[in-house]
Amino acid sequence: MSDSLQDRVTAALARIRNPRLENDLLSAGMIRDLMVETDGRIAFTFLLAREDPATLVREARNAVKALDGVNPDGVKITVVDPAGPAKSSHGPPAPVPQSAGSVPAPTPTEFPKLGRVIAVSSGKGGVGKSTVAANLAIALVHLGHRVGVMDADVYGPNIPRMFGIFEKPPVTGGKMQPIEAHGVKLMSLGFLIDRDAPAIWRGPIIMKIIQQFLRDVNWGDLDYFIVDMPPGTGDAQLSLVQSIQVAGAVIVTTPQEMAVGDALRGAKMFEKVNVPVFGIVENMSGFTDPETGKHWNLFSEGGGARLSAEIGAPLLAKIPLQPDLAELADHGQPIIIASPTSPAAVALRQAAVTLHQSAAKRSVALPILQG
Repeated sequence: MSDSLQDRVTAALARIRNPRLENDLLSAGMIRDLMVETDGRIAFTFLLAREDPATLVREARNAVKALDGVNPDGVKITVVDPAGPAKSSHGPPAPVPQSAGSVPAPTPTEFPKLGRVIAVSSGKGGVGKSTVAANLAIALVHLGHRVGVMDADVYGPNIPRMFGIFEKPPVTGGKMQPIEAHGVKLMSLGFLIDRDAPAIWRGPIIMKIIQQFLRDVNWGDLDYFIVDMPPGTGDAQLSLVQSIQVAGAVIVTTPQEMAVGDALRGAKMFEKVNVPVFGIVENMSGFTDPETGKHWNLFSEGGGARLSAEIGAPLLAKIPLQPDLAELADHGQPIIIASPTSPAAVALRQAAVTLHQSAAKRSVALPILQG
């Protein structure tokens, strides 16, 4: 390539600022040994101190890859901690050495056969997150998509109960085969442990479980990979975004302010790791008596709309309370299957349509996080 490509690479790196130093990468002396080859390959050394945001490496790589004339598979970054050894990266950059006692952050990996990875999350438990994840997955299948669901809620794996399946997955050729129900491929810790076994997991174990479900399960070719997250913003969320490129998140909340506040913290967590929130689902959004038509907002009202407005993400659906919804879920009958014309099923199908439209517009690469 001509010198103009090197100029554009230099300019792209100069547009990225290190907030700690309040300066751009070039002026701060963080980029060394920049090489631009005639075939579009790029290589440079990135000096990243432990106190610097590790996301800067991902930003630099994405900025360079986006340039015309750059071979996206030929971007090589050598990350050097001034206080430690260098780590070479061909493709996604290697993690920065961690301080003693911390968990090394693995490089997010692309799993192109899994399609778009959607994390379904909530700020607190009991808001119907797993119910939403299960029904969204089925609705996407009904729209003609190939869908898998990974139950990452290792503390309370409810996906087996939601789908009414508790059999152990078979192993073929050294890989677990996902269980299939209603056209959705499923994998959950609930398939592998006794139903009454207490789930007591520490951070490193959670990361290993998630990575095993990603690497050692024969998912086949999917269009959507739905991940049912545990509530909150803990180790499972961090492990997921460190392990795989997540396209976006769906945040589930109930209308009351306390739930919305917790959901906002969850949304902000995804924002910090550059994962877009594709939308908000407000569950338990009032109850209408089918006999009298009288409506009650049993859990307040408007929380989903307020959260949607605050973070700038669409309100995918308001799922009304239905007397049979929880009972059907407990018996492994998702509402979209058991009562397809009910208000909740209609709202969930519309949420799947809107989610597909949002996901089709955006695809992101995640930064590396420090553990």
